[in-house]
Amino acid sequence: MESATDTALTFRDATDADVDALVALIQSAYRGESSRAGWTTEADILQGQRTDPEGVLEVIKAPDSRLLTVERAGRVVACCQLEHRGAHAYFGMFAVSPALQGAGLGRTVIAEAERQARETWGASEMHMTVISVREDLIAWYERRGYRRTGRMTPFPYGDERFGVPQRDDLEFELLVKELV
Repeated sequence: MESATDTALTFRDATDADVDALVALIQSAYRGESSRAGWTTEADILQGQRTDPEGVLEVIKAPDSRLLTVERAGRVVACCQLEHRGAHAYFGMFAVSPALQGAGLGRTVIAEAERQARETWGASEMHMTVISVREDLIAWYERRGYRRTGRMTPFPYGDERFGVPQRDDLEFELLVKELV
């Protein structure tokens, strides 16, 4: 397995031309058989799509929002959404190529996202929502300094733009990290 530091990473804002590559990356990291190569798969709890071109384009075009795109050797290998929400920033749409998971790339991307939110917007906190049954993923974020808040929001059952749930107990928990 290659290390995330073998080749320099380029961080840039996504453009319309990146939409197809980003949809494919996000889908591969969370859904279907390809997602099982990494540890972030949601294939056992959600089927169907994770996002679509319209959803990605919406993030790219939204005011106070960026879709940070990470390239290595000219190929998109990771991405994340950053949205300015007053005193805090929202972190979402995070994906790392399944073949590159476990090598430190995710840690590098989230650290850069936090740095940019703090320096660009003066954000004092980063917020994100994670499906509450994703204990392994929540533990990973906790090791990066995020804390569980116990504040839940319902999963959008019946809206297949977010996938087809395979269980009836899905909800999102808000995780928060102070950016100092």
